Amino acid sequence: MQLHDIIYEGQNDRSRRSEKERLSDDIRGHQSLNNTLIEQSGISTDSQEKNTEKVAYQQLVSGDTEGHISTNIDVVSSPTLIHLAHVKRYQWWVFFRTFGAYFMAHFSRKCYSTVKQQLQDDAGYSAHILSGMDSAFIGTYAIGNIFSGKLGDTFRPTTALSIGLCGNAICLFLVNMSLWFDFVGFSMALGNFFIILVNFLFGFFQGIGDAVAAALMRSWFCDRESVKKCGLIFGIWNCHQYFGDITAQLTTAYVLKAGYKYWWALLIPSIANFLWGCLVMRLVSDPTEIGITTNTEAEATVDESCPAPIAYTRAILIPMVSKYTLAFGFFKLTDYVLFFWLPYFLGKHFDPVTANLIPAVYSVGMMPAGIIVGIVSKLFGGRYATVVGVFASLLLVFLGIFFQHSETLSLVDHLVILAIMGIIVGGLNDIFTNVLATGLASHPSVNGYSRSFETLTRLINVCGGIIASIGLLAVGPLQYFYGWSSVWFFLMGCTGTGTLLMSTEMYTELFPTVEVDTVDGLMQELI
Repeated sequence: MQLHDIIYEGQNDRSRRSEKERLSDDIRGHQSLNNTLIEQSGISTDSQEKNTEKVAYQQLVSGDTEGHISTNIDVVSSPTLIHLAHVKRYQWWVFFRTFGAYFMAHFSRKCYSTVKQQLQDDAGYSAHILSGMDSAFIGTYAIGNIFSGKLGDTFRPTTALSIGLCGNAICLFLVNMSLWFDFVGFSMALGNFFIILVNFLFGFFQGIGDAVAAALMRSWFCDRESVKKCGLIFGIWNCHQYFGDITAQLTTAYVLKAGYKYWWALLIPSIANFLWGCLVMRLVSDPTEIGITTNTEAEATVDESCPAPIAYTRAILIPMVSKYTLAFGFFKLTDYVLFFWLPYFLGKHFDPVTANLIPAVYSVGMMPAGIIVGIVSKLFGGRYATVVGVFASLLLVFLGIFFQHSETLSLVDHLVILAIMGIIVGGLNDIFTNVLATGLASHPSVNGYSRSFETLTRLINVCGGIIASIGLLAVGPLQYFYGWSSVWFFLMGCTGTGTLLMSTEMYTELFPTVEVDTVDGLMQELI
């Protein structure tokens, strides 16, 4: 029965009926406004709102018009406005803290690679051990990404993120302890074992925060306006890694230029990570913790009946996944060698301060890589495997320049080449982890698994990281016995191998097969 029927029924007094009609219209107007606000904001209030209209009807019938006007109109409209205001106000606080958390993680990750020369010359670690440190770190970092989701489900996401940051701080502090007390001088075996073990743990703690911080951002930037701007918001947010890398290089350059002990370049990010971990601990993980139900939460409830995410064992069987992961591993190796060894390599030709400043342009070059890849891909008609081939070919050219002329390149040459290499390597990373993973997630063999993109992205990243960690073991011995030209040649071979693994896909894109189902279709093709 409609509301106006209830009002009309049994009411013969015309003035009383008109008053109730007016009140009914007010209620409907406020309810309509509330629904519009909910639809526009993407935020829904507590379940009590669902009974608001029913309570209003009862109050109208009972004649409690004053109580209805003073209470129910507020109940209908205010919670949505208040909740939306809370979400909007807290969003940028979440943005700031999670951006800072990623920033701190990359700050700590990059810092020990900026003092490799000092670790060898002053602390006594050999080139073989320096390579082992990188491999242990990247290997457990890749494995840590697998368990980060489970850890985020077991603990509050902010707690997991805080554990990762505080773990980073502890690991860097332990490295400093080994330097202060000269573990290598006391026992080379003990010192080497200790530093490898610390980096093993360091990589695991680094892997924890990656998925958790992104999940926090998705939980809060859930209203309709933020969803529309998600490309811009997450594009800016994803720059955290580059700012963290650049800050580590600038910090080390300042420490060395000011004449402080080199281990300050490790202690500063250790303190910063610990303090930020304490700050993140107090962050509200999800709007539901303060009584706000979001579209994301509602969809999660609905998704409980949906098929489970695709398993890793099934995902690896999807056509091209194994090739993509292998190819990405070879390309990722070049990225990690430049990430971990550039300051060390440049330290052979420049003073320590300059050797830490030059690699910053490599990080700067990676920032616009995703945009540039998008532009180039449009020019190639969306043939992403072909774009991989073009970018890999350009990378081979610049690696060849280092192979032939690394001893004679000037400062300007290094700046230009490294900036371009940053764009190329960053573009390759973006294609594999975003574009190609999206294509694989839509493959017919994935039917029945609606949530496969994140699994495939993580699988490509993890397998690529493990392959790269194995390759990093060769860098230290190669440059020690045969010089840096052998390292650049090694990277050329890895890049070429990755390109060959993508060659069948490139051929398919450039020379697509024409499928003709019928004789009439064949005749039409011939005509």
